[in-house]
Amino acid sequence: MKYKTRFAAFFAAMVVFNLAANFAHPVTPTVIQNLKLHDYMFGVALAAMQFTNFLVSPFWGKINNYISARISLLVCCCGYGIAQVWFACSTTELQIILARMFAGLFTGGVFVSFLTYVVGRSAPEDQGRHLTITATIQSVASAFGYMIGGFLGEISVLTAFLVQAAALVTVGVLFFLICETDSETGLKEIPLKQLAREANPFQAFLDSRTFMSVSFFLLFAVNVLINFGNTGFDQAFNYYLKDVLGLTSSYNGIIKAAVGFISFFSNMTLCIWILNRTDTKRSMVSLTAVCAAAALGTVVAPGIGLFIAFSVLVYAGYSVSVPVLQDMVANQADIRQKNLVMGFFNATKSLGSIAGSMTAGFIYSLHVKLPFVCTFVIYGISVAVAFRYLRYKGAASDRL
Repeated sequence: MKYKTRFAAFFAAMVVFNLAANFAHPVTPTVIQNLKLHDYMFGVALAAMQFTNFLVSPFWGKINNYISARISLLVCCCGYGIAQVWFACSTTELQIILARMFAGLFTGGVFVSFLTYVVGRSAPEDQGRHLTITATIQSVASAFGYMIGGFLGEISVLTAFLVQAAALVTVGVLFFLICETDSETGLKEIPLKQLAREANPFQAFLDSRTFMSVSFFLLFAVNVLINFGNTGFDQAFNYYLKDVLGLTSSYNGIIKAAVGFISFFSNMTLCIWILNRTDTKRSMVSLTAVCAAAALGTVVAPGIGLFIAFSVLVYAGYSVSVPVLQDMVANQADIRQKNLVMGFFNATKSLGSIAGSMTAGFIYSLHVKLPFVCTFVIYGISVAVAFRYLRYKGAASDRL
């Protein structure tokens, strides 16, 4: 299979994965309310998944040096599908938390493998464009996945979960058939003692010392903050639509589809322009500032229409900032450490998501608008950190 054809097929499979991965999100508020669980469970459930995602992401980044991304994607997609069946069958808070944690073991592998495969197999001149396509697919296809899941949820909650599981297993097989082998060495060549050390997720974090610098630290801090803000906002927004506005899962899906259209247009125009024509450091400051202002708009908006309009702007700003930040991190990474760096990038993304979902879940119980206030504050801090990175005058290799 030719280079361009293979990547086209890879991105098509990635679309299917990101659609399927979001089928259950619009019905999760219904699950929580039908089981009469605490309101904070909408945040705790996602945080449980992101916690294990956070732990294993650097491990997947390292293990992808020894096994091909096609194998890790097959294993992780199938494991994720099994986890969603477990989630569908859960009836207690503990069962849901355990099912979500099990899912996180595999979602970490999927998203890290996406990044390592794109960075490792793309021609140097295509890397920025391919990372933009990857981030665009994740935001746009995820939005349409919400829409499809919302309509599946109108049939039944179980239907959304079962269709999701079947699609995830199927796309895992597709990745195995499409991707080419990209591992540097085989597992058989690695001593058992070394493999055990590599499997320790905390060792993977310790190994980040080999590349961590002041500028990397600032970039990862921005990544934590924007994912804190976006995840907390997203979880509260979904639950708010059901709990306060009384909208069904299909309405949630339609709104997310609108977000998808806007995100796609923004990424294919504004994001490409930022990467090719601007100083990305300055652009990151501007993007985080737009998200902060839009988040404030959701707090003070007098009606539903303006509230949703500002919400869409928050999502659009985040969707553009992700590929810009990915490109900044990938360009700064040494070619020999890119898998480890991108694994750590995904880990910090998960760390922000954990904090965002947990915070949103608990403060929502105090007041339904508090998560949106929190999003404004967090994005405001991210503006300050991005500005600090812009003003940093040290070398990219300066160690902490």
